[in-house]
Amino acid sequence: MVLAELRTKSQKTMSGEHQIYWRKGKFSLIGLLVVLGILSGTWQPKIAIRLPMGRERSARIEMKELEESLQLFYLDVGRYPTTSEGLEATVHSPWNVNSWQGPYRSTDLPKDPWGKRYIYRCPGGHNTFDLSSSGPDGVEDSIDDIVSWK
Repeated sequence: MVLAELRTKSQKTMSGEHQIYWRKGKFSLIGLLVVLGILSGTWQPKIAIRLPMGRERSARIEMKELEESLQLFYLDVGRYPTTSEGLEATVHSPWNVNSWQGPYRSTDLPKDPWGKRYIYRCPGGHNTFDLSSSGPDGVEDSIDDIVSWK
């Protein structure tokens, strides 16, 4: 009973437009915008953190695919492409290789998620061949590089 009296008193002090929203249990556009603003603020940091992790994961997957095409080249030719032949040797036959049976990829060579070419060296400094991406900063041999030997 007390609650009903309070509601009636508060409705009498409100303007006619607000009484309609109060009675029907609806909310205002401003309230909706405030809620959306709060929610977008809490989701934004999660998206900002996951985007770089997704690009790094994508680079690692593409590097694995490149390694597989290099292995197929090795099975046919008996060696890995030299640094000067590069990854292109998995798509186009080097001029001096007779046993090439490629292409060893169904698509052209991909660029890393930051739009740069993957770096290939053979012989490598860490393995038989080294494959890497210069990462977000685009600078080779920096801390954010994505490498095949780690």
